[in-house]
Amino acid sequence: MVVIACAFMFSEIKTFAQFSGVADTVIMGASYIDEVYYKLADGTSYSTARQTWDIAFRTPKRSSSILTNDGSGVVLYTYPKSDTTGWASIDTSGLSTWKPMYNDPTDWENGAFSRNATGHPDYGWGKYNDVTHDVTGDSLFVIQLRDGSFKKLWIVKKYSSQDIYNFRFANLDGGGEQNLLLNLSADTAKNFIGYSLLTNEKIDFEPVRHTWDILFTKYMSVQPDGTPYPVIGVLSNQDISTKRFEHVPLEYNDWGPGEWDSTRSSIGWDWKVFDMITFTYKVVDSLVFFIKDIPGDIYKFYFTSYAGTATGVISFVKAKVAGAGIDNVNNDKITLKAYPNPASDFLTLYYTGNPGNDVFISLTDLSGRQLLSGHPGGLAEGLSSYRMDVSRIAPGIYFVSVASASTRSVLKVIIRR
Repeated sequence: MVVIACAFMFSEIKTFAQFSGVADTVIMGASYIDEVYYKLADGTSYSTARQTWDIAFRTPKRSSSILTNDGSGVVLYTYPKSDTTGWASIDTSGLSTWKPMYNDPTDWENGAFSRNATGHPDYGWGKYNDVTHDVTGDSLFVIQLRDGSFKKLWIVKKYSSQDIYNFRFANLDGGGEQNLLLNLSADTAKNFIGYSLLTNEKIDFEPVRHTWDILFTKYMSVQPDGTPYPVIGVLSNQDISTKRFEHVPLEYNDWGPGEWDSTRSSIGWDWKVFDMITFTYKVVDSLVFFIKDIPGDIYKFYFTSYAGTATGVISFVKAKVAGAGIDNVNNDKITLKAYPNPASDFLTLYYTGNPGNDVFISLTDLSGRQLLSGHPGGLAEGLSSYRMDVSRIAPGIYFVSVASASTRSVLKVIIRR
């Protein structure tokens, strides 16, 4: 049996080493003319022009979500002066005081048209019928399109059993009116089907749902004070989950702490910052994501560069770190013990097994926040021990873990004074 003992002291991370993975790049183009759908497993991507549609309808029969192309300048307003009986006489005086509505950054099911929803059966743009399952429109809208022009719009009805939307739109003065039926029954392999109110045509802008995991695009986010603003970021497909770890080295491998986040913008836009001295963007070099795809495989992911509006080039590194069905908590390739437990000043970690060369050890609190960490390098198979200084950690319950790209083990520890 090989015994390795050293005085490796754990401290807050100050430097960030590189992680070996697959480097890749997506190109959104100058002024972010395209958006890019990307699949982690094989690196395939699908680019499509952003500014081709104004509104998009979610395809499942039992969904009522309707998006606006808010990243391309589309703005939606609920008409405040009348219900649908006022369709013939829209009055836009005071429009500048109306509240604009954008898609919920966190939820694909909460598009801009649903932002006034008060709960079942009120879905924002219409009311749900418990017998027929149809949704009948009870609101009028004024919409600013991609070119800055305005239309009036009425989502008349969704015939849920047939997956058909009936909607009307016209110029504000009533000219050019269209009363359309949009059948989505053949489009359910996609999340959304778009429609251009400028060219009066159906727009098939999204690849098949199972062929992509994340989307590089421009969309409207929300400042802490509630103010909406446009950002370049990454949105997750439905059924994709992520975990975000801040202030960690890029070799960080422990995806176990914390809860999986399945919201639309869990990766988001704030992985980059603008340097006011150099007038260039820099990516946050201590930010690591773990992304669980639809089959359940887990990928480590971090950004390496962001070129900005001139080229729209975004570079990143990805690596598959776990297959579907792997127990993420107590992997039996490592047997982990800690002494003393409870500890007061120092905690010695003992483990047996062969975790490989890229070992990462961390101490986290119950919320998943990392407090101490270390990257000791390659370890020999057998019994290894490391000493952690926990004298500055507040008393409480914590988790200590040993993780690599192939295995992980977690142990609960108590710090007591």
